[in-house]
Amino acid sequence: MELLDNLYQHHGWVAGVDEVGRGPLAGNVVAAAVILDWDQPISGLMDSKKLSEKRRDALFPIIMEQAKAVSIAQASPEEIDKLNILHASMLAMERAVAGLSLQPDFVLVDGNRLPKFDLPAEAIVKGDQRVASISAASIIAKVVRDRQMLEADALYPQYGFKQHKGYPTKVHVEQLRQHGPSPIHRHSFRPVRESLASHAEGVV
Repeated sequence: MELLDNLYQHHGWVAGVDEVGRGPLAGNVVAAAVILDWDQPISGLMDSKKLSEKRRDALFPIIMEQAKAVSIAQASPEEIDKLNILHASMLAMERAVAGLSLQPDFVLVDGNRLPKFDLPAEAIVKGDQRVASISAASIIAKVVRDRQMLEADALYPQYGFKQHKGYPTKVHVEQLRQHGPSPIHRHSFRPVRESLASHAEGVV
């Protein structure tokens, strides 16, 4: 994980940015921006998808405590429906960087697209596997979003959010068919649209 980080140390404070939640049918897309302390490297950082839930939960407080700055932001299902998921993801990342308590000198973003920053920035393909600060951001965003979906599960237990976190699993799609969308479902996503149409017509 040191390979690319060393290349950017001369830029000053570098913020790594990532988002979680483009694929689900429900819930927010959550973004995080993290500025790590070069003098306090955190071991075990990697793409959040490659870590167990237990390991992510263990790293979360370490990142929050040892990082120079952490900012968490999101875009709501309503914003996703209005803007589309790509633009809503960009908005969430822009909000995360704007919310940092420490102004970064450079921003590194996971992926191949850059949000609109008023700062020097670079998109890094597979950045969550190649840059520690982006990995840290992916872990923060993943843990926060998963916790949001656990809260949603308590409010809407019929959908099974605890198990699938809003992703379009067979079980989730079937629950949508039976119950119709919840207030946190994304109406612009096809399975949700189809569920809305079926329930409007009285066909379940």
